Amino acid sequence: MYDVLIIGSGAAGLTLALSLPDDCKIAVLSKDVLTEGSTVYAQGGISAVLDATDSVDSHIEDTLNAGAGLCDESAVRFTVENGASSIKWLLEAGVPFTREENDENRLHLTREGGHSHRRIAHAADASGAAIEHTLVGKVRQCSNITLLEHHIAVDLITSRKLGHRSNRCIGAYVLNRKAKRIQTLQARFTVLATGGASKVYLYTSNPDGTSGDGIAMAWRAGCRVANMEFMQFHPTCLYHPQAKSSLITEAVRGEGGRLLLPDGSRFMPRFDPRAELAPRDIVARAIDHEMKRLGLDCVYLDISHKPREFILSHFPNVYATCEQFGYDMSKQPVPVVPAAHYTCGGVMVDHNGHTDVDALYCIGEASYTGLHGANRLASNSLLECLVYGKSAAQDIMQHLQEPALDLPIPNWDESRVTDSDERVVITHNWDEIRRFMWDYVGIVRTTKRLQRAQHRIELLLREIDEYYANFRVTSDLIELRNLALVAWLIIRSAINRPESRGLHYTLDYPKTNVKLEGIPTILDPITTYHAH
Repeated sequence: MYDVLIIGSGAAGLTLALSLPDDCKIAVLSKDVLTEGSTVYAQGGISAVLDATDSVDSHIEDTLNAGAGLCDESAVRFTVENGASSIKWLLEAGVPFTREENDENRLHLTREGGHSHRRIAHAADASGAAIEHTLVGKVRQCSNITLLEHHIAVDLITSRKLGHRSNRCIGAYVLNRKAKRIQTLQARFTVLATGGASKVYLYTSNPDGTSGDGIAMAWRAGCRVANMEFMQFHPTCLYHPQAKSSLITEAVRGEGGRLLLPDGSRFMPRFDPRAELAPRDIVARAIDHEMKRLGLDCVYLDISHKPREFILSHFPNVYATCEQFGYDMSKQPVPVVPAAHYTCGGVMVDHNGHTDVDALYCIGEASYTGLHGANRLASNSLLECLVYGKSAAQDIMQHLQEPALDLPIPNWDESRVTDSDERVVITHNWDEIRRFMWDYVGIVRTTKRLQRAQHRIELLLREIDEYYANFRVTSDLIELRNLALVAWLIIRSAINRPESRGLHYTLDYPKTNVKLEGIPTILDPITTYHAH
């Protein structure tokens, strides 16, 4: 038995693991290698109040403004107030943040859309990679931490599922992808740090593993979820058939990048007085509008008016990626399109990351803390991972001495299933879900499109349930099952919000409903798609 089972190996999960005592027996699960998750692809950085001209109240105000009336102000303050200490912790861990050219003792701070000050600490344009590799290096040195790479969680084990009245998480069934067998991992505390669900859409900036596993497992275990209709689309992903998941960081616009139509004219000033520095939802909708209005495949992002040396020093990785696909961003505009990027909703938790299920925590993008509201302010996400990773660790430490719930857990039963000879079912359903989610539940929605999507996803969920019951579990099937459930949660949440707010924009209700101010969309697991 482990003291703590952490499902996920990004910034949130590794922060938690490194914040627990050395005598705590910990297991960290990763679907692939430890570093293959959303954190390593994060470019921009971490927002925190680090300059004398900035203030905690200003960062809070910017976050609340971006959240469009749906942030939990206490969660925002809790996160922002712990920003500077989070950066200090990373510096002590050895993260190589970019420094000022003329002062090595000062961090270089950049600015991104929605921020009123320069407050983004970054490591060039590969901040996530710098953080992830540093934390992985630290974790590998810890003898109390078992690293289980190429393992994917199938489902959580709870006392209620074993016939008890209480609902306490006591571990998880996990598929060892290399050995192709399911293991039972028992733990006193289980933490979901599985990332978001952007893979539910056809076009996404996220890696392949972001299939909403933690959200789906938590829902099946009895947790509420909130605000799943608020899926953030990054406005600027590189448009090229081979440029998979190649986003162009928000900081390019923060440093003066301009969005252009094919004729070279700017369009953002027509949509918002902040132009290219408007929050992501406004920028993404503006691009979507212009592409549909003019029948365009893409728009263009131009920072070639800046000196080449500036571009190479600030955006070396973005420059290299663009160059790989034939674009020199120091000389020409780069073609871009919006893509699904961040899951603002998730599993409902408190300030300690604790869910509705005893001994189950959820941190990072899979969680709903109240920080993001109807739209995430750029670079608040890594900050949330660190702050809640720390707070969850502190809460777990207070309960480590309590007696464990020692229940016999049955082994995974595969006696009545066979290997599937119809893998095409998985690939077809996976593709169909992502396509109708993009078409019907994307940047701009209508009630009719949402109803059409709901009807289709409920049929698919039943097909997938039947398939799951009859065939041996594979990682593709696990992800499809989770992806389909998360798609249903997004659709139901969108139908339940009859207004346009933040990232949720519907042509049938184009205005914001003041009566829904401060009210999150909460789905209770008592009612599921089986009831429809």
